Amino acid sequence: MDLSFLKSLYTRPGPYASVYADLTRTTEEAPKTPKLRWRALREKLEAEEAPAETLSAIEEIVGDDLSAHRSEGLIAFATEGETHVTRLPGPPLAETARLAPLPHVMPLLVQRGERFPYLLVDVHRPGGTITCVAADGTRTTLDVQGDEDSRKVKSTGETAQARVQRAAENTWKANAKKVGKEVDHAARKCGAELILISGDPQLRGALLEEISDGLLERTVEDTDEEHLLELKRTERLTTIVERFERELANNGRAVRGLKPTVEAARRGQVETLILPEDSPARVWVGPAPSDISLDLGELHRMGVDDPAEDRADAALIRAVAATDGDLAVVGGAKIGAILRYST
Repeated sequence: MDLSFLKSLYTRPGPYASVYADLTRTTEEAPKTPKLRWRALREKLEAEEAPAETLSAIEEIVGDDLSAHRSEGLIAFATEGETHVTRLPGPPLAETARLAPLPHVMPLLVQRGERFPYLLVDVHRPGGTITCVAADGTRTTLDVQGDEDSRKVKSTGETAQARVQRAAENTWKANAKKVGKEVDHAARKCGAELILISGDPQLRGALLEEISDGLLERTVEDTDEEHLLELKRTERLTTIVERFERELANNGRAVRGLKPTVEAARRGQVETLILPEDSPARVWVGPAPSDISLDLGELHRMGVDDPAEDRADAALIRAVAATDGDLAVVGGAKIGAILRYST
């Protein structure tokens, strides 16, 4: 999982309020329900002595979303009056609010899941549509227009009608091939890791003839988008775990356990951080991403004047994001990492 989208979150020192709010309206008779849920979250932050400007910043965004019916769920991280917001099509996996030295991003990453760019290709008789879905969910669509259907020309007699039908079928196939030629270019531009083909079953073959061999390995004819994406996510995680175990077994570029992983993160050595969905582990942190240790005295020796204790996953994610590392969330796994180089 690419963590680069989190970098801008860590530009201020904290403390951070982290809010996961359910804004769904359960019934028409209870429009105040999400407001009451937000009030409970706000009261929790107040009890933890969240700064007034931080509370006001989150309250303004929640209020706007509720008034405009903008989202069903909202995740907000706020500090010094600045707020980073992620809107959800449904509620968060769990509602929570906390004030801590670092933002509590793990539930967001679990809900977000593994993401990667892919193409959706819908082929039909007049042409087709190619949609690039970027890793952040942004969609860009290209409409490919083919030649007109020759059956629009009037004809009489069985022989003439058969000739027109053959001409029409040839036109449809030519249109499908035209779409196929555009797929290679769109896939390169999008960086697509998967290509999903749907549309007229009789035209898919003509389209596939135009796709290069390298892309055909990543191309699937299916309309069940979510199922295929989940299979791809599982495949990616399996590959990461297998590599991790292989590196460990060969005394290579991998570590397992909190202490060696923290040390590797502090050195900027982590290529892929491996975390369970939830962990009670805690560490000491300072203002810089590399200020992370299990030993309070070590941070003092590093020149950190006022270390604070926080969740290990929050601190590790900050450190790894700062050095352009990736994350793999693996259920039941122990904290570990694949390394860029061995020590």
